[in-house]
Amino acid sequence: MSTDPTVTAASPVRLYALGDAAIVLEFGGGISAATHAAIAAFSARLARQPCVGLREVVPAFTTLTVYYDPWLASENGRYAPHDRVADQLRALLAVPAAAQAATETETVDIPVCYGGAFGPDLDFVARHTKLSLDEVIARHSAPDYLVHMIGFAPGFPYLGGMDAQLATSRKAQPRPLVPAGAVGIAGPQTGIYSLPTPGGWQLIGRTPLRLFNPAWAQPSRLQAGQRLRFVPISAAEFRRLQQHES
Repeated sequence: MSTDPTVTAASPVRLYALGDAAIVLEFGGGISAATHAAIAAFSARLARQPCVGLREVVPAFTTLTVYYDPWLASENGRYAPHDRVADQLRALLAVPAAAQAATETETVDIPVCYGGAFGPDLDFVARHTKLSLDEVIARHSAPDYLVHMIGFAPGFPYLGGMDAQLATSRKAQPRPLVPAGAVGIAGPQTGIYSLPTPGGWQLIGRTPLRLFNPAWAQPSRLQAGQRLRFVPISAAEFRRLQQHES
């Protein structure tokens, strides 16, 4: 079985093994909406035409990881599992996809209380960017963000579309515990802590919404490919919504 990185003849997508039960498809070297769209399209295609032994697919910024059952993929030992799945993925990549109309998805509103105890690093971000507190909030809540991937912790969304002027480096000393719902900035990215975890992002606000619950049918409130916008709210509104979520 060969595990060397492969580039298909009909596609720039690179394939390589991840252990003995997964294959990574690398769609590009940079984060972009176009790369995300290609990953989402191929993920949907795999849902319609699954490779043998398919367990799940996990999208990321520039990759799609395909997990498979090695025994099922071997078809009772007749084939090398990796080669069997890789050949099927290459074949699927080589066939031009039918043109599809763009699907509009509803933009999810995420209420956020900015500053104060909810966003202890808002002042630092304002000083770093040479903007007023109100300008930071206005710029952060203006765009519609694309959820590129869920990672770091269950339900944590990595978002694309933040105003470049808000880019602020991570904290030199990470916090030992960041509360669930905290909205932060790290370099050119913004995201939402879905669970209480350590973290070094600059915290500018907090949402009362729960992003992850293993008891839900779909444990993560947000999914890759969704769009969201941040909606500024007051501390009183935060407390009211938090009571509703608990």
